[in-house]
Amino acid sequence: MKPHHGMRPHDIVILLKIVALGNQQWMNKDLAASLFISPSEISESISRSQFAGLISADRRKVFTQALESFLINGLKYVFPVKPGSLVKGIPTAHSAPIMSNYFSSEISYIWPDISGKQRGMIIDPLYPGAVAAAKQDEDLYELLAICDVFRIGKVREIKKAEELLKEKFKEKNKS
Repeated sequence: MKPHHGMRPHDIVILLKIVALGNQQWMNKDLAASLFISPSEISESISRSQFAGLISADRRKVFTQALESFLINGLKYVFPVKPGSLVKGIPTAHSAPIMSNYFSSEISYIWPDISGKQRGMIIDPLYPGAVAAAKQDEDLYELLAICDVFRIGKVREIKKAEELLKEKFKEKNKS
């Protein structure tokens, strides 16, 4: 195994995609195609996640409690973000549909995307292919938007995001 030099942003997205799949069977090439990442990078990512204690030795089961703890408590420190300029794109963080039902704000956060219809401040996604992957998978989109709340949200938003993350993880562990 290659030496572990820390997690990378797309490692989180890969773990979230596995969670989003629930009990569906998958292969590395399936993850690669759906996330716009090379199969070798998927393999290396899963190895890093296994070393970090976020996925089982058989590389099939994400340890959702450990991942949840990392997302809630560490994501904003390991993969911080600052809002950028105003552009059109896809809503994320508290502006995403999963969160906007609970919060209203004059400031919208978006991932830049030419097909996006909402205007807001740019939040860089965890990796460049995340927007395209999220457009193809509603569950992944919701999980990534929740993660952006942990990266940039206020206390009240983070508390609600925690609840929603726990619900989503519980729901996906059943399916």
